[in-house]
Amino acid sequence: MLRIVYPICCGIDVHKKFIVACIASTNDKGVTTYRSSRFSTFTKGLRELSEWLHSNSCKDVCMESTGKYWIPVFNILEATCQITLAHPKYVKAIRGKKTDKKDAKWIADLFKHDLVNGSFMPPLAIRQLRDLMRYRVKLTNFSSSEKNRTQNCLTVSNIQLANVVSDTFGKSSIAIIERILENPLDTNFDVIPLIHGSMRAKASDLQLAIDGMITPEQALKLTIIRQHYDNLELCKLNLEQVILALTDPFQKELNLVATVPGIKPFSAIAIISEIGVDMSVFPTAKHLCSWAGLTPQNNESAGKKKSVRISRAGVYIKPLLVQCANAVVTSEKHPEIRNRYLSMRRRRGHKRAIIAITRMMLTAIYQILKKSEPYNAELYKKADVLPLHREVTVEQAVFLLQRQGYTIFRENNSA
Repeated sequence: MLRIVYPICCGIDVHKKFIVACIASTNDKGVTTYRSSRFSTFTKGLRELSEWLHSNSCKDVCMESTGKYWIPVFNILEATCQITLAHPKYVKAIRGKKTDKKDAKWIADLFKHDLVNGSFMPPLAIRQLRDLMRYRVKLTNFSSSEKNRTQNCLTVSNIQLANVVSDTFGKSSIAIIERILENPLDTNFDVIPLIHGSMRAKASDLQLAIDGMITPEQALKLTIIRQHYDNLELCKLNLEQVILALTDPFQKELNLVATVPGIKPFSAIAIISEIGVDMSVFPTAKHLCSWAGLTPQNNESAGKKKSVRISRAGVYIKPLLVQCANAVVTSEKHPEIRNRYLSMRRRRGHKRAIIAITRMMLTAIYQILKKSEPYNAELYKKADVLPLHREVTVEQAVFLLQRQGYTIFRENNSA
């Protein structure tokens, strides 16, 4: 018989316009009685739900994380109840026996036996920071889309700036584009007064690149795209000021996370906004890596191992950490990471190797936040110690030294 963990608890089935709550009360003899009620999702109705729970001495609540509809309920009940937010796949009712009341009762039955895994829910300050950082990601994506549209307009207009410059949105390129938009019919102007620094050596190539056929319609489209891009950049700048104001209480943790190679200040803010600063919510670093979708799955049946790809979890933190990992493995300043990556890449390929490095970085962040200690490169250096009686080739010796971070210089003794 399953043990009753929560003698009085409530299961809530959340919808857009209403919610159905079911309180399960279990007496000393193990007999459970149920009370169900329906409430509106207006704030008045949610306050009535809070009062109803209080009148029934219920402080333990479980509900599905349905879209964004659970957030208003969570906002009202957070101060008075212990809320377990469950992924719908863990509390899905039996097919063919589904109604709103039965769904709420099913959630309550599972929860009273502590059979529901709660989702990670950081404190309010972290949740606010997370919301703004995710919006910053959206603005960055919008800006990238406008950059691509700008490049498309130039290409279809036979203006090949991208063939000459590495950044179409550089200072010189922007000056040339603005000059073209002033008079789209004139593409034979002198570019030398508009370019700066090392770009002057490419003046002849730039003169050839701007010889195009931009139509008035494309010029108008390009003007609108430029205005939208500038507005997005201004919005992003204003948003970053709000974000930096919210990070004041977490400066110590941000400085610690920023000691990890490849992690810049805003990357550190994004990481803190996703995982918080209290690592006690994750029993081990493996739990955090699994939550972030960086751990292979267990999928074995009848002695056969099936696909063990990493999960789709961590849709915000995983891409961010992968970007940081891709940056640091190309740098020779951190051989403890680069050499490990190169070793794994030879055996497993780039994708698996970069995920392994990403997981290593997240594990380091977990330990840094838990112990309040900065990143220590010595902890991540592999000891490649040769046996006392073993003969190796020169190439093998060089490889082992390179893995330790040494730079090998070969002398030319032909003279």
